[in-house]
Amino acid sequence: MSIKNVHGNIVDLLGEAIVAGRHAPGASLPPEPLLGAELGVSRTVVREAVKSLIAKGLVTTGPKVGTRVQPEDQWNWFDPDVITWRSRAGITPEFLRDLQDLRRIVEPAAARLAAERASASDIAAMQEAFAGMTEAAYSGGDYVHHDLQFHQGLLRAGGNRLLLHMSRALSALLRTSFELSTSKKDGAIRSLPVHRAVLDAVIARDPARAEKAIRAIIESAHLDIQEVLSTRSPRARPGATPRARASSRAKTPARPASERKKRT
Repeated sequence: MSIKNVHGNIVDLLGEAIVAGRHAPGASLPPEPLLGAELGVSRTVVREAVKSLIAKGLVTTGPKVGTRVQPEDQWNWFDPDVITWRSRAGITPEFLRDLQDLRRIVEPAAARLAAERASASDIAAMQEAFAGMTEAAYSGGDYVHHDLQFHQGLLRAGGNRLLLHMSRALSALLRTSFELSTSKKDGAIRSLPVHRAVLDAVIARDPARAEKAIRAIIESAHLDIQEVLSTRSPRARPGATPRARASSRAKTPARPASERKKRT
């Protein structure tokens, strides 16, 4: 295994342990020599892994205090690794609330801007993403990938550089949400009409309708996530893997002929 892979594995092990609560806020991690011995790696690997965790806001270091775990409000919640570790550890009600609040704040405004400013290429990208969603929902495939492309395209279509930068940071959060909401039986198929409504509103240059449609997506996804989580143990991992989702969708009824002929 390469040094890079070893480093990444140690960061994953320590990061997931912290996010899962096995190292409480304010607690000290074991000293480097002890931690290295426990993990079977050198002190240098441990030291570099700790630097990565510092950059993600999970720990802090200082003279005579060692490496201490930071409170959750200091973590970088836009870091994809932190989101992945949170997902593995189990989605908390607080995390779900924060994610829902963020979507309600950002996406309706983005939808209005997209309806006002979207270029022909922006619309084409959203149409392509929607076509991918439709194909994946009925024929199997990575629906979440195309769903994410659709929402990123919506944010990009607003023509705001700051919003575009935020869309990159939001990707990991949105992926977590989509994996949960579409893990519900027929969740992907049922989400298509509301996404189509957003796309149609952007094409029609109707900001009010675009905002209303994206709010419907957000609220529907929230209800689906709550229903999915209510059937799982608190520590259950959210969402099936893309392969498992593709397998389950392969068993869904055949796509209606009218839908198969439809092109976006």
